[in-house]
Amino acid sequence: MAFHIVLVEPEIPANTGNISRTCAATGAHLHLVRPLGFDTDDRTLKRAGLDYWHSVHIEYHNSFDEVLALFPQSRFFYASTKANKTYSDFEYRDGDLFVFGKETKGLPQELIDANLDTCIRMPMTDKVRSLNLSNSAAIILYEALRQNQFPGLT
Repeated sequence: MAFHIVLVEPEIPANTGNISRTCAATGAHLHLVRPLGFDTDDRTLKRAGLDYWHSVHIEYHNSFDEVLALFPQSRFFYASTKANKTYSDFEYRDGDLFVFGKETKGLPQELIDANLDTCIRMPMTDKVRSLNLSNSAAIILYEALRQNQFPGLT
């Protein structure tokens, strides 16, 4: 098994490229939910992922419901600045999925409302609206890996 990063309608190719590199480095699976705000052959996307694309387990989905259907027994955690709990409030298990929304709007409010118990945020000052998507994904993924003694990593 592995951890999963799910990007719902990502808009900025460099962020997705950076996240793909993090997935390659950690063995996490990357799920991209359409519509994407870029072409997958975008130069910026490929540059951010460098030459690690062959090492990324990546899947494309036409809706978030497709992802839910693929993992009916798995736990989903929803990253949102509107969450009450922080990402460090949970004990993560192999196979957990971390869901992130588009850069300009985040996750849809109805998705957050339906999953309040598993919404997570990163503490920050009130001077900043949010962290960069690729930084957020890396912070949460590495916390999950740390809690599990970095399985399979050296």
